[in-house]
Amino acid sequence: MVAPKESGQSEVLDRLLSRVLRESDAYGGGIYVLTAGGQVLSAVVLAGVPSSLAMPWARVGMSASGPLAEAVREGRLVWVGAEGELARRYPRIGLALPYSFALAAAPVISGQRTWGGLLLLWPGSHPLVIEPERQRAIQKASGYVGAALRRADESGRPILPTPDPRIVPVPRRRMVTQAESLAAVDFTERLPEGCCALDLDGRITFITPTGAELVGSTVPALLGTRPWEALPWLDDPVFEDRYRSAVMSRHPTSFTARRPDDLWLSFELYPDAGGISVRIARSSLAEGAAGAAAAAEPGAAAARGSLPDAAAPAGGGAAPTRVGVLYQLAHLAAALTEALSVPDVIKLVVDQIAPSFGAHAVALFAVQADKLRLRGHHGYGAQEMKRLDGVALSAEHPACRAVTSGEPAFFASRRELHDVCPGAADEDSNQAWAFLPLVAAGRPIGCCVLAYDRPHVFGHDERALLTAFGGLAAQALDRAHLYDTKSGLARSLQASLLPHVLPSLTGLQATARYLPATRGMDVGGDFYDLVRLDDTTAAAVIGDVQGHSVTAAALMGQVRTAVRAHAIAGAAPGDVLARTNRLLTDLNPGLFTSCLYVQIDLARRRACLATAGHLPPLLRHPGGRTESVAMPPGLLLGIDPSAQYEAIDIELPPDTVLALFTDGLVERPGTDIEDATADLAAVLSEGTHNLDALADALTRRARPSPDRRDDTALFLLRLASA
Repeated sequence: MVAPKESGQSEVLDRLLSRVLRESDAYGGGIYVLTAGGQVLSAVVLAGVPSSLAMPWARVGMSASGPLAEAVREGRLVWVGAEGELARRYPRIGLALPYSFALAAAPVISGQRTWGGLLLLWPGSHPLVIEPERQRAIQKASGYVGAALRRADESGRPILPTPDPRIVPVPRRRMVTQAESLAAVDFTERLPEGCCALDLDGRITFITPTGAELVGSTVPALLGTRPWEALPWLDDPVFEDRYRSAVMSRHPTSFTARRPDDLWLSFELYPDAGGISVRIARSSLAEGAAGAAAAAEPGAAAARGSLPDAAAPAGGGAAPTRVGVLYQLAHLAAALTEALSVPDVIKLVVDQIAPSFGAHAVALFAVQADKLRLRGHHGYGAQEMKRLDGVALSAEHPACRAVTSGEPAFFASRRELHDVCPGAADEDSNQAWAFLPLVAAGRPIGCCVLAYDRPHVFGHDERALLTAFGGLAAQALDRAHLYDTKSGLARSLQASLLPHVLPSLTGLQATARYLPATRGMDVGGDFYDLVRLDDTTAAAVIGDVQGHSVTAAALMGQVRTAVRAHAIAGAAPGDVLARTNRLLTDLNPGLFTSCLYVQIDLARRRACLATAGHLPPLLRHPGGRTESVAMPPGLLLGIDPSAQYEAIDIELPPDTVLALFTDGLVERPGTDIEDATADLAAVLSEGTHNLDALADALTRRARPSPDRRDDTALFLLRLASA
């Protein structure tokens, strides 16, 4: 590919996209640029796909789960073959549009800066593995796109996102003369069956008189219309779905339909880059019934795939068709189902879903004490939001009216809003608004405001989709609020069972850290404690109760209490564990507990340790050398009432650090626990002398994970210098 010469910015990208489509044999794709905040990828030019299908792709949140966002985030080419691979790798996206196609997504990088992304599409018959030549062509093309975007920025005329991307037509394979055109028309009209042509948007561009007669209409009445919109008896999502399947997979497909007079017709669709040719013929009743039954299962005629990264339909341009609304609602529902807590839902709505509707700004409000309270916003200034935060529901404002009435309100222009609520937009620079009530179980819980920076006409399907989105968001918020309430109670219980302050002991420094699991709302069973036995003796304990539930937390409290009681009574380490074990087996809670007990003699600078199936501690010597303490095995508490526990003695010279921890600190999916423990020992060995800073460094190994499935406890002990 030859680098383009400077010309109009739009023409450069148009030519680049057309060339990469031609050289990679892709049937469609688009060039995306990053918004100023770097949070959204916005398409500036698309080709080879209908506008009704392209608009949902127009904006992709950078934090979204999908190939385009992933490619740009990670700076690498993402290839997804056909045969359902996209649905397997990105199941939530697989609900958006269930069709079979392959795709490649590549970052657009130039001058050490990421400018956007490149997306390309192939038919569903494409191989699962990308060919090296095609991969090189894509990477070369993304480099030229990056150079074009960088040059535009350096010239002071950056290519910025637009409300609607340009749709570039795919060049015709060959030009025809007028004589050829007339001959083609004569040829089709001689055929006994009817035929018509649809453009990529599904509109009829040509139909023979026979075809018009077969469907019960006329040529003038049908030209420029979509069949399922012009013919009431074709007004079925299944028939539109067949058209969309042909467009996306580039595979021929068919369906049968019955006219009101019981005449069955068969429709055969043959797609290419320019549109779809349709053959219309009479069909027998039996064939028609069988075909209708097959058509009632959209997945029967096309392998399941999906659109990449679409979070929701973008505003402006082509509104989603009815089938598009159905698929997008399924996608929205799946996305919101994944959000657990209220902050998760707010972040998803504000940062990903709402902006993908094409809105310039979004604000989410919750009802609290008969007032609207701001919970999150994007695109609005702080002063604009301050005016609405805390407004009474009785106020004359569209957001309040939407909440109290339960009805959404759409305003296509400032004049429309002014006519209904004068002054409502005085401090709002936007030009169109959608006020969506959030109603769950029949009660209002808030309002979502979408604002557009130019006049925006809300079509029927778009209103239906936005209204449904409001309902889904309300259910997600209501569910998340319940989750947060239960989670808060569980966390409070967990906190009440752990020591708030460790006792102060002369000659012994101690610090502890506890990290709750970030997945699930149940409390963990990890615990630790430090018990002052006398002026020169202390006992340290750490343990982990099986399971993550209120029952596990309650058992953890019982174990901690039992260990403390036996320790204070003067029992030796092995006896402390044996007596606690007998108590647990008598209680028979159905849960097992690991426990490590350490009795420290500060005067003799020695420690006596016993374990009940717990991970051995790490010992850092004064010189920095770190080792795992070899412990005699011991059975988990709560299994065998006659179990005995052997103890060992170790020396603790001044400045020795003893690290006790639970498995949450070293267990990682796909990582050997011994390797992880060795890594932890290395961090401990090289760590600072400050005990608190050292504890932070060790727990930082677990903290970056956003999906911790287990809680974590760490307990550090150090004998002070003489």
